[in-house]
Parts: sequence; structure tokens; C-alpha cells
Amino acid sequence: MTTLVLPIELEPGTDMFEQIRHMSDDEFYYFCQDNANLNFERDANGNIKPMGQTGADTGEKNSELGADLVIWNRQSKLGFVYDSSTAFRLPNSAVRSPDVAWLTAERRNAFTPEQRRKFLPLCPDFVVELVSESDLQKDTEAKMVEYMANGCRLGWLINPKTQTAKVYRANGSIDVITSFAGALSGEGVLPGFSLSLALLC
Repeated sequence: MTTLVLPIELEPGTDMFEQIRHMSDDEFYYFCQDNANLNFERDANGNIKPMGQTGADTGEKNSELGADLVIWNRQSKLGFVYDSSTAFRLPNSAVRSPDVAWLTAERRNAFTPEQRRKFLPLCPDFVVELVSESDLQKDTEAKMVEYMANGCRLGWLINPKTQTAKVYRANGSIDVITSFAGALSGEGVLPGFSLSLALLC
């Protein structure tokens, strides 16, 4: 049985979950560090949600996608790539961990090394969410809308099971992809990058 470690002293006679919901940003960061065997996200209202670990299939697909992005980024030297273990504090106060994320070098380098040790207070320029067996499509779609509302420039929502994808853009447009026969383009955000969806079949 896993024991949950809390960074705050609970007050007797008060609701534990209500106290956890009002943790400060620093308290939530240390809460995540003290429970490193678990993964958490926090919505804009302070509600904390444990995120399930993925199975082998989803892990393989995340790795394929991340590897392609890393290879492109090493050649372009335009920014930094992050995996699903990285959390970002969005402008609306939600703390999210996209399956894959990318940030321009300019935005990343605006932070000190000390600031980069914690959750960066921004939304990545590019995010990817892969719908896993434990995810609900509507919840993941809501997360994509949240990313875009908080400054994301390009987002991909990919569902390998149904072989469909959605492309979200900063101008509010959304493209629906109904086949994995083609590729997704990084467009102006990731110039020259494309992902063959067949890799995720």
C-alpha cells in the first residue's frame, strides 16, 4: 500500500481534501517531489488528480513521438523537448504534464537555473496528448482547449486506438484527422518537423 506524504500539517477537524486543494504552488511542487512514485496534475480550481501510469503500448508510442521531436530539435536547435514527467504551471494556475511538450529556447532561457528546477510558470509552445486506455476522450479534449487558452501555439491530440487526431492552433482553428495514413506538420511553430502517424499504429 502506498503512503501519501503531505507537505502541510493538517488541521484536526477540517476536511483533508479541502486543505490539500489550497496548497500553494511551492507546497504542491514539494508534494509531487515527496510522492515521486505517483504522478499528479492540478486543475485551475486546485483540484488534484492522480494520473495513472501507462501500459507498454502507450509508452512505446510516446517514445516514438518524443524521439522524432528530439532528433528534429537537435538539428534545428530552436528549443527544448520535455517528456510526460515534466509539469508546467499554466497562467490559469493549473499544473499540467503533457505527454510531449516543446518550448522555444528564448522562453526557456528567460528563467534562471533555480527557476528551472521547479515547474516553469508558462504553457509550452507545442504540446501533444496521446489518448491512452485510461483516458477519456472528452477529458483530454478539455485539456487541449485549456492549453490553447493559456498560450499554446500548436497542439496535437492523438488517439491511436481510433486512429484519429485533432490539430489545435492558436487562431482557434481545429483540424480533425480521420486516418493515420499521412503525417502531422509542425507548421510554423516547429518548422520542418513532421510526424508520420503510421509510427503510432
